[in-house]
Amino acid sequence: MTVAGGVLLVLQTWMVGPFTKSAAVNPVVTPDASSRFHSPLGDSAVAWEAYATFNPAAVVRGGTLFLLYRAEDASGEQQIGGHTSRLGLAESGDGLRFVRHPTPVLYPDTDAQRQNEWPGGVEDPRIVQSEDGTYILTYTQWNRDVPRLAVATSRDLITWVKHGPAFARAASGRYLRSESKSGAIVSRVQGARLIATRLNGKYWMYWGVPTIRLATSDDLLDWTPVEDSTGAAIAVLAARPRGFDSWLVEAGPPPLLTTAGIVVLYNAGDSATHAYSAGQALFDRTNPARLLARSDTAFIRPTESYERTGQYTQGTTFVEALVPFKGKWFLYYGTADSRVGVAVWDPHHQ
Repeated sequence: MTVAGGVLLVLQTWMVGPFTKSAAVNPVVTPDASSRFHSPLGDSAVAWEAYATFNPAAVVRGGTLFLLYRAEDASGEQQIGGHTSRLGLAESGDGLRFVRHPTPVLYPDTDAQRQNEWPGGVEDPRIVQSEDGTYILTYTQWNRDVPRLAVATSRDLITWVKHGPAFARAASGRYLRSESKSGAIVSRVQGARLIATRLNGKYWMYWGVPTIRLATSDDLLDWTPVEDSTGAAIAVLAARPRGFDSWLVEAGPPPLLTTAGIVVLYNAGDSATHAYSAGQALFDRTNPARLLARSDTAFIRPTESYERTGQYTQGTTFVEALVPFKGKWFLYYGTADSRVGVAVWDPHHQ
């Protein structure tokens, strides 16, 4: 048992954590109005991370921890989703203090994805590696019409190849006309790396909101939602009456393959407060649609001022990145749709 923010948490043996928010450094990435980037969108210089920096992915490369974080400029309407988002890159030697690259590494460009990414941009990344070391990034394309889950790949985290919507070839393109987002690819832990791993001959991805659904792939680029006999994408996790996940659920960081099963960290909305916290669920390794166990309480929730100050004042601890680094586990999350926070779990001191 542990106490977090005044709430007693009962951690079952299959769960990860407990996580401690690092008060000395949080939030670890905040908006910077001085950063400039010449944007293809508008062909002008923009303060690309002036308004908000949040919802990150994380990966360890060569002994350094890298964050890919969503950055919003101050253009557009002053409301959530009204700005242009790009992905910035920051690096750290300790997982707590970051140095940022001066310009974004993934952004709406004059490329084949323009119709899907202009003017809203690219949002909410998750990242894993393939067996050959290629970085596989899932993210949301936002054209202010339909949000679409998309895939990009890289060898160095800086130069990215966009492969377009993840479900473009599924069901004769039917999923291109409906909302899709939050793609979390099932991975095994190998040292400090999360490696996408086949189960039953396929790669698996948990995705979607307000329920969490499943998709499979042969190559990590083209994905097919798992459907029922009527052709509807099956829901494997849904909101429950009352409590921290009574409004909606949404996939978080890449799920972890463990001896107990597939551990899925998920974001959850409370129907009473509309605050976002996070829970954990366990699925069967031999049948990733089969739910084995689920947390009764949130393992992280908004308790600090920076988690309720910004675009989303109801409060968010929106988890998207979980990586092992130097003997500990680092959980990175968006706070109030405005900043990046970190919480740390040391499995050697529980």
